[in-house]
Amino acid sequence: MTIRSVDTVAATLPFEMGGPKPMFGGKPRQMEMLLVRVETEDGLVGWGEAFGFAVWPSTRTALQTLVAPLAVGRDEADIDGIRNDLTRKLHLLGRTGPVMFALSGLDIALWDLAGTRAGQPLWKLLAASPGGRGAAAGAGARLPAYASLLRYGDAALVSANTARAVAAGYRQVKLHEITLEAVAAARAAAGPDVALMMDCNCPWTGDEALAIADGVRPHALAWFEEPVWPPEDFPVLARVRRQCGIPVSAGENAMSAGDFERMFEAGAVDIAQPSVTKIGGVSGFMEVVEAARRHGVRVVAHSPYFGPGLLATLHLTHALLASGTPIEYSFVELGDNPLRRATTVVDGTIGVPDQPGLGADPDAGTLGRCTID
Repeated sequence: MTIRSVDTVAATLPFEMGGPKPMFGGKPRQMEMLLVRVETEDGLVGWGEAFGFAVWPSTRTALQTLVAPLAVGRDEADIDGIRNDLTRKLHLLGRTGPVMFALSGLDIALWDLAGTRAGQPLWKLLAASPGGRGAAAGAGARLPAYASLLRYGDAALVSANTARAVAAGYRQVKLHEITLEAVAAARAAAGPDVALMMDCNCPWTGDEALAIADGVRPHALAWFEEPVWPPEDFPVLARVRRQCGIPVSAGENAMSAGDFERMFEAGAVDIAQPSVTKIGGVSGFMEVVEAARRHGVRVVAHSPYFGPGLLATLHLTHALLASGTPIEYSFVELGDNPLRRATTVVDGTIGVPDQPGLGADPDAGTLGRCTID
């Protein structure tokens, strides 16, 4: 069939995080998502998600003015052909950032259409592909989720919210903190049996990162995430990995399978963290998984989303990654979410949809209340 239209819907989700919201550009942070809606000539609809948050206006512009005109009229089943053609035609406008985010959202929507047209959940299509888990990926699966806390910058709030996450059933908690005091407070609140991770968001030189690692090592971190600035300095990240004594993870700022190849060749990470709404969608994520297998690197997706990006991550994780691989889940209380039923964590686990495609469409009424004009 033929793509008739490619449209976008921007939404902001009301949320509470158990403390003051971080500031961005002088305003409290918002929980924004950018949905991509692809409709075919015969009326079938697929949904994707392009990386949103504060960059969504630029991503939407890239979708509407660059990606959509090139995609309309194409055969929606030719996912590889569309991806390769559009990537080549748009490469002069940037291989990263809003253009790649826009292509990621389109790719997710096309895979949603592929599963819907086949009458199969996406995970089943992917499990049967080269590199898929085949029969090991079964219906009715629930995956472990880890509570991804936002940054509080206050040890008392870190302690309180870590305790809330554990009480809610999470057995894994990730911090977005950069102080020894915050990590110590989280470990004391979580106890010894809960996995604890530290996402630093690229703040330090190699020597500074190693000094921090010395301080947090007694707290038995499951991984030390993105400790080095700039994030693409893979030789320095590799040195930190060799010397810090904690598994090192990175990848949310890598924008292509080639970036991950260079990361792996440098020996920079134990754990790769591709983000489906940034890396080129489902297709790009699959390329990263293949590269990680060749280099013997574990993959755990970056997925602080509540829309089709999270659904796609669930399908990819279940179909392609090792059993027990956890799903990142932003530990916030949402006031509204158009995909609430399909993206809810219960007792520290989240279900993989078994309906065709991604398994759920945004609720129109809820989406209407959340839409940004």
